[in-house]
Amino acid sequence: MGSPRSKVEVKGFEAKYYDFLMDILTFGAYKKTMEKAIELMGISENDKILDLGSGTGRNACIMRKYIKDQGEIVGLDISDIMIEKSKKRCRNYDNVRFEKARIEEELPYREYFDKAFISFVLHGFEQEDREKILKNIHFALKPKGELFILDYTHAHPREVQGIYKIFLTKLECPLAYEFVILDQEAFLKEFGFSNFSYNYFFYKRVNLLKAIKN
Repeated sequence: MGSPRSKVEVKGFEAKYYDFLMDILTFGAYKKTMEKAIELMGISENDKILDLGSGTGRNACIMRKYIKDQGEIVGLDISDIMIEKSKKRCRNYDNVRFEKARIEEELPYREYFDKAFISFVLHGFEQEDREKILKNIHFALKPKGELFILDYTHAHPREVQGIYKIFLTKLECPLAYEFVILDQEAFLKEFGFSNFSYNYFFYKRVNLLKAIKN
């Protein structure tokens, strides 16, 4: 069961029209950001990719353009509506599949994937559940596998002020603010990741953080 402080589990109307709502709220920038972030992942045709919190499957379909028929994508999501939309969207791709799963609970994968991708999901979990998710990802990745986190950029509390702080604490969930002020590199190092690199979006409020499994 998810935390009452979290908004990461999208349901009802929001789930049904998620892509449309995100495009409207970002004036069309969301789709372009996802496309650019996935381009920066350096996906090769043989890559096996784990997409955690795969949503409507739009990201998986973008990644499919890079793996073509050779690689494999597995998307995990807890929402029945999202899984249904994902399967419909990617129905023509035999090497893309979606499974209903809570990503903070133990997953069956062991050193299977070359890359893991988690987009605007990690900030919506309690810290103890973030730790469980990182353990799952570490188990699932091959040695030297790559983790990509697209989410809010780390900032010191004094840098999170004004409208941005109102957005994080009032419009987002309280967990988002806690995630932003979290030392994300130290957190990832604790769970077996290093060699960090960044690409920034939305005036550096969002970043694609790349980390390598030790």
